[in-house]
Amino acid sequence: MVERIEETVPAAFDGDRVDRFVAAVTGESRARVKALITDGHVTRNGQTVPSASLRIDLDDRIVVELQPLADERPQPDPGVRFSVVHEDADVIVIDKPAGVVVHPGAGQRAGTLVNGLLSRYPEMAEVGERHRPGIVHRLDRGTSGVMMVARTSEAYDVLVGQLAAHEPERVYQALVWGQPERDSGTIDAPIGRSTRHPTRMTVTPDGRPAVTHYSVLVRHTVPVTTALLDCRLETGRTHQIRVHLRAIGHPIVGDRDYDGGRPGLDPGRPFLHARLLRFTHPRSGVLLEAEAPLPADLAELLAGCR
Repeated sequence: MVERIEETVPAAFDGDRVDRFVAAVTGESRARVKALITDGHVTRNGQTVPSASLRIDLDDRIVVELQPLADERPQPDPGVRFSVVHEDADVIVIDKPAGVVVHPGAGQRAGTLVNGLLSRYPEMAEVGERHRPGIVHRLDRGTSGVMMVARTSEAYDVLVGQLAAHEPERVYQALVWGQPERDSGTIDAPIGRSTRHPTRMTVTPDGRPAVTHYSVLVRHTVPVTTALLDCRLETGRTHQIRVHLRAIGHPIVGDRDYDGGRPGLDPGRPFLHARLLRFTHPRSGVLLEAEAPLPADLAELLAGCR
């Protein structure tokens, strides 16, 4: 399946080569980007890009038709470990470990959660998109916790529809630097790609609508000033909780990409865990609820806060 990516050239890439920009926004190698350009799969302002060395300008509209690789179909890998929270004939809910990438993509073609799922549930190979079968939503590599996966094509369509309608309830725990003034609040701020760092996201007026609700569970002053939050997603944008918490001045502890890597407390990854998932079963219509406790690394760090 062809993935269409559309981006506007930010100031950071004004006057730069088109292949560098395409590589930055897609995560693909320069060699593959060059092949995409040569084969006519990249356009600039509606015109096919003739050369990888073409210079681009601020606000140019670049469209990339990311073609599937010949060996795109992921292979089963029994070495990928994960825990199953719920399993039936239609849907699986897993507890994803931190450090595991959800599906193959640029930079990692194997050893992903999808490879592990195919080893345990081979029938999923034909469900959804062929390069990420069964996947209806994702967690970042450094994020742990509950995640639902479709086991049949019928369940896939229903779950994708539920997510598009913002129906499932997804609650995360996050440890943040500092302490929000209020015990609860809502962050309603659109999210788009950063102009300074095209591989990251940021709050921007021309971004996509994004809403995060949070409540303070515990406030700490030892060993540093932090707060443990529950965060509930109303929308599901890329890096949404990480971007929103940084935007209100309380980045997630350990999140080096979004100003959360600071001395005094370091879990080695963002302190972000998907603890609760509540959704309607795609076949029975029964409300399903799945929870995952904090993993040992985060629980140990939290035990030292008071």
